[in-house]
Amino acid sequence: MARSLNKPKGFGEILDHTFQLSKQHFTSFIKIFLILMGPIFLLEALIYYLSGISFFREMSGGGSWLEQIINSFEETDPIASTSLIGEIWLILLGLVSLLIFPIASAAVLVALNHVRKNEEYTAGSVIKQAFSRFWPILGSNIVVFLIFIGIIIGFVIIITMSGFMGGTSDNIGFMILFMFIVVAGGFLGIGLLFTRWSFYFASVVLDHISPGISRSWQLSKGHTWRLFGLYIVFSLIIGAISFAVEMTFGVLLGNSVLFLTINNLVLLFTTMIFSVAYAVMFFDLKARNSADDIKDMIDEYHGGNDFSGKNQ
Repeated sequence: MARSLNKPKGFGEILDHTFQLSKQHFTSFIKIFLILMGPIFLLEALIYYLSGISFFREMSGGGSWLEQIINSFEETDPIASTSLIGEIWLILLGLVSLLIFPIASAAVLVALNHVRKNEEYTAGSVIKQAFSRFWPILGSNIVVFLIFIGIIIGFVIIITMSGFMGGTSDNIGFMILFMFIVVAGGFLGIGLLFTRWSFYFASVVLDHISPGISRSWQLSKGHTWRLFGLYIVFSLIIGAISFAVEMTFGVLLGNSVLFLTINNLVLLFTTMIFSVAYAVMFFDLKARNSADDIKDMIDEYHGGNDFSGKNQ
């Protein structure tokens, strides 16, 4: 398994390797997320419970069982049911989650880096190593976030201008097609750009390069579409898991504390899978990049020998 992390892999191999590693190291990885995010989710559940939300969903007295299940979709949002103080606490917990979730993913990256090197690790040790990169991670996340906000604002401006240009046409069909091409092309461009930059995070955590954007750009060169496809596949898998759980438990438990807790546990699980997938993709790029560097050195060496031979 460690040797596989050190060699280039195909599209299907990355998918297979991700789920193998997730299964093999499930206990350690989920422990990392529970240690870091568990207390936050417990506090969130406590706030909801103290706000009067039932722990288990109670069926209403009237109507058939099927009608009661259908009515679960019409229940009010639990956040709206909390007090002002509760909402403030939930906002604070949300902000803390934004800071801690990247550390959990970084810890998984560090753990898999130990696996790649055939080194032993513990959940506590990799969490400690991840926290040592807290400020570079935070700073890099802010930089990338601001860049993408600027890109999105520019994209919105382009769409608006395109709408005005399309509005001057009397052909409604042409205007709709024109706007579709602009919007679809914009989203695709942003997605591909994000793919090229997305490995800044791993570069910050493992290579100690901040903000890591140029490093990510270099590593992903020539592999953009393959990586973009992998992101789409993993997003669909994770989305399907989340949807299935939400539909299954949502109709039975409604917006209860237990349902929200189950959703949070599923979020931990899916984030863990995505973190493993991200790490496998990053190590694949590093292996390919190293192989290309070695190949270039060999080509230069042979080229130098040929040159020397001709001059002799």
